[in-house]
Amino acid sequence: MQEKRRDRRMPVYSMTLEISSLFKQDNEMIKNLDAPIKIENISRGGIGFTSKTDIPLGYYFNACLQLGKEDAKLYCVIKIIRREIRQDDSIFYGCELVGMAPVFKYIFDEYENEIDKE
Repeated sequence: MQEKRRDRRMPVYSMTLEISSLFKQDNEMIKNLDAPIKIENISRGGIGFTSKTDIPLGYYFNACLQLGKEDAKLYCVIKIIRREIRQDDSIFYGCELVGMAPVFKYIFDEYENEIDKE
C-alpha cells in the first residue's frame, strides 16, 4: 500500500499525556475527562495515540509535546479526527496538529535526525 501522508510518521518511544478537558469551536467543553494516553507516533501534521477511554471525535485539546531534547517543547492544539478499536479493546486515535506556528518545524527536523541515527 502506498503511503499518502504528506509527512513521515516517526515512532515515539516514551511519551505519554493525559487529557483533562476537551473543547469544540462552538465553546462546547468536556471537563474532568482524565484520559491517560500513550503516544505511538508523530509527524509534522499530527499524532497517533492509544487510550482505554472513549474520546469523542471532532474535539480539541491543548498539549505540550517534548521531542528529544528537554528544551524542545511544542505547545499546540490537537484535533481528534479518527479512531479505531483494536483487538485488545484499546482505541487508537488519529489526530491533527492545529494552531502550530511553522517556525517550530525545526523541532521535527531535529527529532527525525535523532531517529535516523539510531
